[in-house]
Amino acid sequence: MRLIANIDIKNEYVIKGIQLEGLRKIDLPIKIIKKFYDSGIHEILIHDSVASYYKRNNLGSLIKDCFKKIFVPVIIGGGIRSIKDIKTALNYGADKVMINTEAIKNPRFLKKACDEYGSSTIVSYIEVKKNKDTWDVYFNNGREKSSFFLDEWIEIVQKMGCGEILIKSIDRDGTMSGLDYELIRRCHKLINRPIIFAGGCSSQKEILSFKKEFDNSALAFASIFYNANLNLRSIINILNE
Repeated sequence: MRLIANIDIKNEYVIKGIQLEGLRKIDLPIKIIKKFYDSGIHEILIHDSVASYYKRNNLGSLIKDCFKKIFVPVIIGGGIRSIKDIKTALNYGADKVMINTEAIKNPRFLKKACDEYGSSTIVSYIEVKKNKDTWDVYFNNGREKSSFFLDEWIEIVQKMGCGEILIKSIDRDGTMSGLDYELIRRCHKLINRPIIFAGGCSSQKEILSFKKEFDNSALAFASIFYNANLNLRSIINILNE
């Protein structure tokens, strides 16, 4: 099982919110990335949380500076709108690129990206929220509701060929109230490729419990690392045994 550091960026700072709202500054990216790296994290995900909303893509120089001496797989997302954007992210050192907003607007863009750079390079990022009896897909960092329900969107992105799917629970994001196991189990029935789950991770105990049931999936988190007395190195040592 992989543990992934989920680092959200706004302008020059790492930020974190609750349910993708009320964003607050945490620290400079290089400091947060180094803390995760020193703890032995398996992978790092860096997301420009406002890039799609403002139609920009400015993580390139940040990636280049942060990862000169840090060697773990890196996923980059936020503001990826073209094949050129993917190429730029990979040239700066990203191993994988995650796409949400542009895929919602044009699902065929995912297929084009997979055809150009290979499925293993492309992560479909899905922001999901439960509204009464439906699971709805959102974009622009949870600001806008799409026309897709979760089940149909998962079917589409898999047909487009993405190599991995990241599911983020908007309802649980930043709450440290526990993972949404109803959502996780639903996705496991629908998805036939590697899955990353994010949103709500509450404790070391929950991470280890997640591993027992979903060992082939990955878990991304942030708030528990920023706000709790979490011995990440100890957890990773257990996971690597």
